[in-house]
Amino acid sequence: MGNKQSPTLDNNLAFIKVVISVPLEKEFEYSLPSIYVSKAIKGARVVVPFGRKKVMGIILSCSDSSEFESSKIKPIIQICDALPSLDKRMLSLGKWLSDFYLYPLGEVFTCMLPNKLLKVKSPANVSQSSSVSSEKINESELYFSNEMDTLTYIQTVSNPSADSLIKLSRSKKQKDLYQYLIAKQELEEVCSVTDIKQHFSMPVIKGLLDKKLAYVEELKATHSKWTSNLCIGQKKRANTEQAIAIASINQSNNFEVSLIEGVTGSGKTEVYLQVIEQILMAKKQVLILVPEIGLTPQTVKRFEDRFGKVVSVWHSGLSDTDRLTVWKEAKYDQAGIFIGTRSSIFLPLSNLGMIIVDEEHDESFKQQDSLRYHARDVAIFRAKQENVPLVLGTATPSLESLYNALNRKYKHLTLNIRAGSAAMPTQHLLDLRGVKLSAGIAPAMLQRMQQQLDRGNQVLIFVNRRGYAPALICNSCGNVESCIDCDNPFTVHLSSNNLQCHRCGKYESFKPNCHSCGSNNVTTQGVGTEQIQHLCESTFPNYSTIRIDSDAIKGKNKLQTLLNEINSNQHQILIGTQILSKGHHFPNVTLAMILNVDSFLFSSDYRAPEKLAQLVTQLGGRAGRADKAGEVWLQTHQIGNALIQDLVNNGYAHFARLLLEERLAANLPPKTYQIALRVEHEIQNELLTFMQFANSLFMQFKQLEFVGPFPAGIEKKQNRYRFISVTQSTSSPYLNKAFKQIKNELIKHKLASKVRWSIDVMPTEFS
Repeated sequence: MGNKQSPTLDNNLAFIKVVISVPLEKEFEYSLPSIYVSKAIKGARVVVPFGRKKVMGIILSCSDSSEFESSKIKPIIQICDALPSLDKRMLSLGKWLSDFYLYPLGEVFTCMLPNKLLKVKSPANVSQSSSVSSEKINESELYFSNEMDTLTYIQTVSNPSADSLIKLSRSKKQKDLYQYLIAKQELEEVCSVTDIKQHFSMPVIKGLLDKKLAYVEELKATHSKWTSNLCIGQKKRANTEQAIAIASINQSNNFEVSLIEGVTGSGKTEVYLQVIEQILMAKKQVLILVPEIGLTPQTVKRFEDRFGKVVSVWHSGLSDTDRLTVWKEAKYDQAGIFIGTRSSIFLPLSNLGMIIVDEEHDESFKQQDSLRYHARDVAIFRAKQENVPLVLGTATPSLESLYNALNRKYKHLTLNIRAGSAAMPTQHLLDLRGVKLSAGIAPAMLQRMQQQLDRGNQVLIFVNRRGYAPALICNSCGNVESCIDCDNPFTVHLSSNNLQCHRCGKYESFKPNCHSCGSNNVTTQGVGTEQIQHLCESTFPNYSTIRIDSDAIKGKNKLQTLLNEINSNQHQILIGTQILSKGHHFPNVTLAMILNVDSFLFSSDYRAPEKLAQLVTQLGGRAGRADKAGEVWLQTHQIGNALIQDLVNNGYAHFARLLLEERLAANLPPKTYQIALRVEHEIQNELLTFMQFANSLFMQFKQLEFVGPFPAGIEKKQNRYRFISVTQSTSSPYLNKAFKQIKNELIKHKLASKVRWSIDVMPTEFS
């Protein structure tokens, strides 16, 4: 960029400051002709040269002078937006994220924008006219507009040819789409591409375009009247606890955080529905965060049944094109309710009236790489920024949220009884000492399963291990088949006939002989979902067994298909991992079993007891949700463990408060704030040298406590060793300020560019 000198003025040029997606804490300066200065809007996207590349950046400021020689400042290539992609509110949010999570601003903005808006080269199918021909369409670039402020629709032609209509009669699905478009236009409604793709496939859409019966039109985005689609359905009668919660939240017109601590099945969603009604009637938008994609279909249905077609959905399963469409719908007030997973917190809702975080305790709200934000904490900042109410709901509140509620920083609302006639399930412990197990299940539990199945009920079995078994061992030489890159035992997957490393994803073909000595005297050790499925299929051949884990739900809509089959009672035995604990409603499940509970009791992670209690409570909440009584069984060798005894006998609410007292006494979060330094490298000595330098920096700050470096829970992955150091302080601002200085010094170290290191603000796991 040139050497610093006195400010340079050039009447023909203006100078803009830009951030781009690189791991550097700096702004870059570029020039443009001064006649275009009015178009260099703060928050607009701009294409600029960077080295030999052309990259997308975001404009932060514009000036008529520069501290560098104008001849050495590179000119911009293109301004992409007539309106800013990031308005004042979103720029402010991005700067807070960068400051709080100690992450480069340019990369923060990259996380906040859809991929389509970050591409420099426009696809070939973009037309200067208002329509796009079907010959140039492919699904990956479908209806992409280089202008951020346009929306894409499909319209029928006004005078179709007789020949086209004859051809249409030969395709039922294309005819259905044509009639669908005609019906919408008679109601004076335009059909967005995203809406149509929810009902019709790409070949059907392209077929109609090829017959010249419809065309694609890109229209200037305007604030739509989504309220014309708003249809307030009949609401359920709230019980006393629900009514109190609804009235309390409705009193909050400005920023206020309300924590709903409601037992599973207590009707938290009904509370959400009734408080949202008031927001929608005021023509305001609502953002609802849910932890998993699998929860969105059933949640969307409930909200559409109550409020009509005013709901839009955001999650990682959407294509880049669909994500851009939803992003525009948020920005241009095209929908009233947005339901999404973690990253939906970055949607630029233009008329936000409320944020709801459902299952606020769930770990999936914490991003575990790149920008390591926690969506719940970002939601708190954003609600305060927009001066709107925030509702946190869960049966098992995180200790951070519970702490704030008990200290009256949050409004605390409780729902202690299940809605309707459902009763809470009974909880029991089964002592495994001296018991011979079959695929991890005690004989007594197999008998209980038989009883429930014979009564026409469903049974849920949880084990936190996918695959058939977590290890393959040679009985002759003792060799354990392991991934060389991770020093981790391979998991046996009989369904795909291979061995997989669950750390790096590497796999090998399964051969029933030892790789070390060649013996065929090998055996599996441990239990996974596949092994339990095999046992249940052979033990209960008259009942259908279904497995739900990340292996079984691959493919679009596979999880939702399985959930629908479960709710229609096509399967009676449900086996799965944590996916099953995510708030699903299974009215026919009367028995929930949790295997291998003891694995949670001996973890070095101080959060392990909290995670165990949340898992047990959430899984138990899947049982007895309708008019059938439910029971929950925990198999354990540690029958006298105080934590398990307290959880089973007194419930999560009592357990969490005792655990919170222990945390506070130990000077751990939420009493203190933590930042973790994570470092990876192939050579352990170099990694430790870098971390010892970090320790010397930590010691310079008197109010900082630190521990480490210590091996991560997953010590080695893809041939890289992984270590962590954790710093903490009772003051979040002090910790943040100290770590900014520490980060600046770490960047200068000779190993900083060799090792892979990252900063994790308020870590939730140490694997």
